[in-house]
Amino acid sequence: KKKLKISGRELLSVPIQVFGLDQLQVLEMSPERESCLRYWMELLPQEIGCLRNLTCLYVDSNNLKKIPAEIGTLSHLERLTLSNNSLSSLPTEMGALQRLHSLHLANNSLTELPASLCQLRNLTFLDVSDNKIDTIPSSIRQLEKLETLLLLFNTLESLPEDVCLLRNLHTLWLGNNHLRSLPAAFGELVNLDWGYNYCSCNFEGNPLESPPPEVCSRGPEGIRDYFLSLHRI
Repeated sequence: KKKLKISGRELLSVPIQVFGLDQLQVLEMSPERESCLRYWMELLPQEIGCLRNLTCLYVDSNNLKKIPAEIGTLSHLERLTLSNNSLSSLPTEMGALQRLHSLHLANNSLTELPASLCQLRNLTFLDVSDNKIDTIPSSIRQLEKLETLLLLFNTLESLPEDVCLLRNLHTLWLGNNHLRSLPAAFGELVNLDWGYNYCSCNFEGNPLESPPPEVCSRGPEGIRDYFLSLHRI
């Protein structure tokens, strides 16, 4: 079998037989997405590293508290969903997942965005919403292919200028943080769909002062003009 879904209202662990399926490509151990169920698996076993052909691993809506270092050996992994768990940290070995293009980490207890994640050069989608992240490392500039970055409902007080180097961003959600200002080069993110899709760049729920919310709503040109006017003063 190349695809396996494990389900059960009281799922607590991975059946050991799973790790013998060395040709497995897709493994799903999360409740139906349209349901309110939650599984109770607290630990992803280190034997997960035996599944070297995995391309997709879905383990959202469990009670995971730790991800083993062996996750870094899944060199074919392209999609990983870890949302709605109890993770407070991630192994540095995740930086080895160079084929990963989609990473879901929403609704955990992360307090920082690990610098190792910024080594994922093929990442196009990153969701770290609803955590406790208060800083973004400047190494985020390495995510040159990133198209979607979801940071809403964290505790961010500032963004590094390096975020403005992510020129392939089409969606950036910053709502409900503690941001009082944006980087001066923020208006250079011209690939955000400013004028056609309001949700492409979301600032709501921040105490923004520089630039004020009404300037942000004008899109990149308004933001560039605002910062240029400051330099003239």
